[in-house]
Amino acid sequence: MKILLIHQYFLEEDDPGGSRWNEITRSWTDQGADVTVLAGMMHANGAEKRAEYKGKHFVKKQQGQVNVWRCHVSESYNKNFMGRLWGYFSFMFSSLWAGLTKVKGSFDVVIVTSPPLFVGFSGYLLSRFKRMPLVFEVRDLWPESAIDTGVLKNKLIIKLAYWFENFIYKKAALINVLTPAFYNTLKEKKKVPEEKLIFIPNAADFSLSDHLLQSFNREAFRREHDLEGRFVITYVGAHGVANHLEQVIDAGKALEDTRVLFLLIGQGMEKPRLQQLVASRNIRNVRFLDAVPKQDVFKYILASDMGASVLKRVDTFKTVYSNKTFDYMACKTPILMAIDGVSRELVETAEAGCYVEPENIAEYNRIIREYLQDETRLQREGENGFRYAKANFDRQVLAVRYLNFIRQKITKEIPINNAVVQEHI
Repeated sequence: MKILLIHQYFLEEDDPGGSRWNEITRSWTDQGADVTVLAGMMHANGAEKRAEYKGKHFVKKQQGQVNVWRCHVSESYNKNFMGRLWGYFSFMFSSLWAGLTKVKGSFDVVIVTSPPLFVGFSGYLLSRFKRMPLVFEVRDLWPESAIDTGVLKNKLIIKLAYWFENFIYKKAALINVLTPAFYNTLKEKKKVPEEKLIFIPNAADFSLSDHLLQSFNREAFRREHDLEGRFVITYVGAHGVANHLEQVIDAGKALEDTRVLFLLIGQGMEKPRLQQLVASRNIRNVRFLDAVPKQDVFKYILASDMGASVLKRVDTFKTVYSNKTFDYMACKTPILMAIDGVSRELVETAEAGCYVEPENIAEYNRIIREYLQDETRLQREGENGFRYAKANFDRQVLAVRYLNFIRQKITKEIPINNAVVQEHI
């Protein structure tokens, strides 16, 4: 089976960040699929292209068994809103051109993963020119999330985005959603026929965590990184408007009299402002680290007492699962969940941590102090999360299930095996 994937944020082999699709495509090629990816030249939180891409619009690479065409993305991407918008459109045009002129041969299916939403346009045109069905994946309800966070305000662009969203849903042969809330929203509010919808959520990468859980020297790592004697709460991910990490800084200020340390790992447009805020308020228990490769991310999580999942308090985010939540579960690290809705339900159902109302600093203060008084909860909730994720959100199992859906519903091929994952809809 030949698959063409369009994913602006498909990671390089040594990139930090969300590696969901890197893991899925690795699993698919292990199962015999031939996968080609049209990917961007800019990291989601990066400021510029790598040196190897400077002055170039297309570069062909090999990542394991996956063929990757790196396509131009404007370096204005992370400067401001208009730069971000042009970054989206530049990749839309470059990926379309690469698909038409660089990628040779025919494919059984083209898969587009969004956001950005507009990359669906290149996927749609390639599906028409190359005569193959289109699978569209919804990782975030866009444009709703951009509107609710105040990132998207232009009425004309909003109108265009909603029109295009509806257009793509009509043209896609299959639509994958990452949460049960997305599934219900598309079915009930956006009137997408249910036979088009499938549900393959975010998941945990146990291939990495299982090895580290056996071999990792936690105490030595904590000594080496000046974490000894601290109650470490680690946040891993983007430092952007949607994450609203100022609430973590405020919580740090409220907990200055304790041994709590907030460790913020990642990058993004808001990071310089947040660092300045911590410095100006002389907050000593919030520490920033640059983004690190995933293997190192897992080491920091394993060395932590809790992992934080944090987003701005807006209704749209009640529909999302946070990627980092599954990494915490895979590492047996209990979760401080500052996202309401399905993410809260996930943690509470798994008994894998606790919910704190987003932006409610008094609740951060109260709940974290409770953990400081009863640290036996940490091991219990960490084990609960690991078991629940292992049973329901194993990346390898879900990757096979995803491919089986495509084989059955699109190409009418026989499924690879009888992999079954519990349904959460």
